Amino acid sequence: MKNYRKPKQETDAQSRHRRHRRLVRIGQILMALGALVASGHWIAHLAATGQGPSITEDIFIGYPTGALLLLIGAVIAGRTETKKR
Repeated sequence: MKNYRKPKQETDAQSRHRRHRRLVRIGQILMALGALVASGHWIAHLAATGQGPSITEDIFIGYPTGALLLLIGAVIAGRTETKKR
């Protein structure tokens, strides 16, 4: 039989730091998506054809969705790293 080795155990601090950095990146991505949704909605209002977004899109899809994504991303990205106990 082959001699299988267990993978090297990560230290607790390394895994916490890696998890924190992953959460920060996810929060930054959500913030970027929120900015894209809000700016896309704003550009749709500037349409030269005069046919802007409907009232349903204004209430549910446009700015509120962009703001919600920005807020959730900021909360996730702004979390402080857990301290070593």
